[in-house]
Amino acid sequence: MDDDNAVQFVGAGPGAADLLTLRAARLLGEAQIVLYPGTYLDAGVLANCSPGAELVDTSDLDLDAIVAHLIDGHREGRTVVRLVSGDPSVYSAVSEQIRRLDAAGVPWAVTPGVPAYAAAAARVGRELTVPLVAQSVVLTRTQQRSTAMPETEALKAFAATRATLVLHLAITRTRELMAELAPEYGTDCPVVVVYRASQPREQVLRGTVADIADAVEAAGLRQAAVILVGRALAGEPDPDAGESHLYDPARDRSANRAEGLR
Repeated sequence: MDDDNAVQFVGAGPGAADLLTLRAARLLGEAQIVLYPGTYLDAGVLANCSPGAELVDTSDLDLDAIVAHLIDGHREGRTVVRLVSGDPSVYSAVSEQIRRLDAAGVPWAVTPGVPAYAAAAARVGRELTVPLVAQSVVLTRTQQRSTAMPETEALKAFAATRATLVLHLAITRTRELMAELAPEYGTDCPVVVVYRASQPREQVLRGTVADIADAVEAAGLRQAAVILVGRALAGEPDPDAGESHLYDPARDRSANRAEGLR
């Protein structure tokens, strides 16, 4: 929605202050009320806020309490930013919040952020899509009592593709998940776990389907971590892997030149 006083949902990225987008930093600087997820955010992100801004940590608030702050701030004529961790398009509860704002007649807008899985992949220097190894990335999570998974989205079904898997909100179930993935990915398949990617307390664990659970349990990780699984994460490039057609020397680039592309 377009409105000068719309509630702004802003992706805070993986948490590092210097991984905010320029737009996110500007919106934070202009905001009079900022609601932020204190559990997942590096405090440096909030340094972009105006000194006079009202800062509300949503860690102990339920959804209705959060939305009440958004609605009240808007109706008071104040500029409101709702920071969400990572990118708003994934596991942000934005859909529930905007549904309530729509019902209240409150306009809103969304600004994307750097997703945690991208920060994790960057941290370990791996492309998640390697020709002839993996050309798909599956972003998923696991069944929890609080949020049910659709029946068609069972982890076993995703595993059958052998695509690169990114598991969110799953760190406490690492051992059972690896047992479920082993038949398709193999026990020697690379796994990377990144805790608080890009933040000062960042921790990176490398292993395989067979042993990553031991490392996770030894580190005592319970939240704020993503699990990456797949052959594209291998430490050494596969000599049998293909290469991108886009940069193949034999590729005809005349159409690109005709359109002024490079």
